[in-house]
Amino acid sequence: MSGRVSDRPLAGVVWMLVTGVMFVAVTATVKHLGDRVPPAEAAFLRYLLGLVFLVPMVRQIRATRFTRRRTALFAGRGMLHAVGVILWFYAMTQIPLAEVTALNYLSPVYVSLGAAIFLGERFSWPRGIAIVCALIGVLLIVRPGFREVSPGHLAMMGTAVLFAGSYLIAKVMTDEVSPATVVAMLSVWTTLGLAPFAVSVWVWPSPSELGWLFMVATFATVGHFTMTLAFQAAPISVTQPVTFLQLVWATLLGWAVFGEGVDGFVLSGGAIIIGSVVAISIREARKKVRTPPVAP
Repeated sequence: MSGRVSDRPLAGVVWMLVTGVMFVAVTATVKHLGDRVPPAEAAFLRYLLGLVFLVPMVRQIRATRFTRRRTALFAGRGMLHAVGVILWFYAMTQIPLAEVTALNYLSPVYVSLGAAIFLGERFSWPRGIAIVCALIGVLLIVRPGFREVSPGHLAMMGTAVLFAGSYLIAKVMTDEVSPATVVAMLSVWTTLGLAPFAVSVWVWPSPSELGWLFMVATFATVGHFTMTLAFQAAPISVTQPVTFLQLVWATLLGWAVFGEGVDGFVLSGGAIIIGSVVAISIREARKKVRTPPVAP
């Protein structure tokens, strides 16, 4: 399928709305699952059960040439993602849904910073200002000195850094292999990376817990697919602002289902982080438009 963006803004917004629902459903399902199953094991089972979604990609995976360098990068990405997922599952048991969702928006900001440091991309003043604004948003959410900074907050900030590293490796690999292979290798290597952590804390999950974890895998897979459809339907300047609704839905769901309070500081900080992400995304999209495509 062509990577060209079509001019269907309404379709892009609708697909991004669905994406937001799916990703909030992932977070809420993990929150509902609780902490009886240790975070490392829950993360492992989520990825293990999700391997069933790789079946349609087998042909593309088999056609990929796996050099030593590519295998090392895929494995390294899997290890980063594995630790990040463990921290994310742990954070879900420690802090409110809205705070998890807001702090998760930091990943694209760290990706932008990492691209300048490790991939040689030019670091512009607008990008720097957006990153500073995002960090101000984090201070509003966490408010160190005004309330206790819990291990859950630290875990989510660590998750954002590790996921950013994972996405930077993906950025490199998408220039060399098919997107299906990149996604499949992430699932395989993350599962392998999580396995020893899961075994070390293993408790036997109940059938209902396995069912909930399979739902997590399903929601996540559908969310990534609909996000791709959104990016194909409309420019990122149209679809990216819609992601703010994820924070709104997570806040409402946390209040209505889990009895969590509505924190204006979290909403304000999340809005600032999202604004930074939107600014960076729009700038990167315009740069891509101005740059002639390179033939494969």
